[in-house]
Parts: sequence; structure tokens; C-alpha cells
Amino acid sequence: MADDGTKLIARNKKAYHNYTILDKWEAGLALRGTEVKSLRSGQVQMTDCYARLEGQEIFLVGLHISPYEKTAYDNHDPLRKRKLLLHRREIKRLTTKIHEKGLTLIPLCLYFKRGYAKVEIGLVSGKRQFDKREDIKKRETDRRLSQAVLRRR
Repeated sequence: MADDGTKLIARNKKAYHNYTILDKWEAGLALRGTEVKSLRSGQVQMTDCYARLEGQEIFLVGLHISPYEKTAYDNHDPLRKRKLLLHRREIKRLTTKIHEKGLTLIPLCLYFKRGYAKVEIGLVSGKRQFDKREDIKKRETDRRLSQAVLRRR
């Protein structure tokens, strides 16, 4: 991905289409060994995944990491909830924003940073249908403009 030791595993493209992203945080993931090996081979699906607050902790729910094929026993549950590793003050800040404004936490991308699995979570609000249409129109007009500029050159 970049020169700072990050390697992209998966990106949640639907999150950018279905939600307005207000803020982003980087969090670590508490994983088992077979989960890390599956992530290294790219066996992950982020559809219908979200983060939920339980007590004083935040968990990632619905992240599907496929079982590691080369293990004989003690494989992980593909849909188990995974703890997000955040500082206490970050969790407090997120909980106040979630409860006050009715926002949601959605994972935007998964990546390895210096050997550690990280997830970028976004504080999001849902888009309405007309907002999605406006974004599509804007994207298409930008594409047409860039193609016209390339043709002129």
C-alpha cells in the first residue's frame, strides 16, 4: 500500500456508498493465530460488518474471516466478534458521539501495519437515496471532465 510498512488486506467499498463518513480512527484487532494467517492470505469479507459498544469495550461484529485451511484442529469461528484495541479516552469519545447523535461505527479497511493487524473504523451516518444519486452524478461528471481533458492533450 505505502512505504510506511502497511499492506492493505480489504476495503469496505459499500461503506463509502451507503454512509457519510464523519470521522476515522485506527484500531488494533485482538485476533487468534489462525485468523492472522487467514488475513495474510486475504480470506476476509467485510459486508454487513459493524462495531458495537458492550460495556467499556468495542467489538467488531459480522467480520467474516474464513477458517485457515492448513490447520488440523482448533480453528476459529469465522463470524465471532473481535475486540477492537483502542485507548480508554478514545472509547469514551466514541460512546458520547454514538449516544448523542445516533451515529454508527463501520470498518472502512483492514490492513497490516508493521506486522500488526489494524482496522480503520469510521463514525458514519446513513445516506438517503437522493444523496447516493447525487454522489453518482458527481462521480460521472468528474469522470467525463477528466476524459475530455485527456482527449484535448
